[in-house]
Amino acid sequence: MWRDADFRSLWMGQTASQLGEHASLVVLPLFAVLTLHAGAGELGVLRAVGQAPILLLSLFVGAWVDRWRTRTTMVLTDLGRALALGAAAVAGLVGWLGLPGLLALAFAVGALSVFFDVAYQASLVRLVERDQLVRGNSALEGSRSAAQIGGPALGGALVSLLSAPIAAASSALFFALSFLSIRRIRRTESLPKRPEDHRRLWRRILEGLRFVAGDTALRTVCLASAVFQFSFAAVMTVYLLFLPRELHLSGTVVGLALAAAGPGALLGSVLAARLPSRFGHGAVLVCAAALGDGVFLCVPALHGSSAVTVAALLAAGFVFGAGGQLVNVTVMAVRQALTPDGMQGRTAATITFAGMGVTPLGSLLGGFLAEEWGLRTSLLVTAAGMMLSPLVMALSPLARLGRELPASHDARPTADRPAAG
Repeated sequence: MWRDADFRSLWMGQTASQLGEHASLVVLPLFAVLTLHAGAGELGVLRAVGQAPILLLSLFVGAWVDRWRTRTTMVLTDLGRALALGAAAVAGLVGWLGLPGLLALAFAVGALSVFFDVAYQASLVRLVERDQLVRGNSALEGSRSAAQIGGPALGGALVSLLSAPIAAASSALFFALSFLSIRRIRRTESLPKRPEDHRRLWRRILEGLRFVAGDTALRTVCLASAVFQFSFAAVMTVYLLFLPRELHLSGTVVGLALAAAGPGALLGSVLAARLPSRFGHGAVLVCAAALGDGVFLCVPALHGSSAVTVAALLAAGFVFGAGGQLVNVTVMAVRQALTPDGMQGRTAATITFAGMGVTPLGSLLGGFLAEEWGLRTSLLVTAAGMMLSPLVMALSPLARLGRELPASHDARPTADRPAAG
């Protein structure tokens, strides 16, 4: 698999795309906070606008991607994000990049990212065999880990040392590189038939919803993801204010603190290729989520900008990244194994909709709590909310998944591999 040119092109393109995305996720909020002096409420709105396309578009995108060539979808979205951020960089250099422009940019990039993320998850199933899904996801999530290392650090450093427009231009460059790489995929995908009318599109969306709702494991993934993403969105809104304003850290150090999750996630990707087959997929999910989410409960106890504080932030980010990546890779493999090929896009989009769709509300809540309760108390409360996610998984049949991946619902059960759900 790793010598396959198409998989390498996907891997390289996804790596560049994730670098651009993670850099922009730091660039836009830092520009709002450090340059435009945005308050907690304004930052919450900015993050919510960037996350709103997940709620608004995910279900439609899933139905469309199952009917489109994934390569075409990824190439067009990379091109769109490169152009949007390039235009923003030019506007910033001439002094036209204000909060309204940031809001429009955040929404546009967020919308295109929904298309890319659903398409690349569906494309993997078309490039590798089912028994290679864990390894394939491990490789792709490993590249995302590398992006988590380089993206935030690069974005924070460029905003702090140079300017937000230059930082935005760097993100545009990464999306352009992803565009060039994914265009090299040569494996032919049969051109899908387009829906004949809107009723047909809605029917396909409902099929995806019913499929996920009808499987116990996938329902639990949706609920646990929703609880985590809602709380994490609130945490990050407060965290992006807590670091520069409460701990008085520079943009560069903020970027490094956020990037610390990257090395941990890289370790998590490596472990995800081994631990589930040794200890069971369910046990890994619950333990990794509890460890990774729980470490944020320690952050509100930090004070000042000393070397000890920075080291503690780096350690917390590392543990969070390792635990989170173990969960991400394992959940993705379980979801892909349970899902027939013709439902991959809709299943991914349904779970994204259920989980990530609540993030705009979480971001708004984080901004509200920061204004009403203060940064330290708000960070503690929102971090505690993340612990509900491993609790949901621990109390569900998902925790009892064994060492073998469950069979797809289009596969006939056998004595060695019983049907899940």
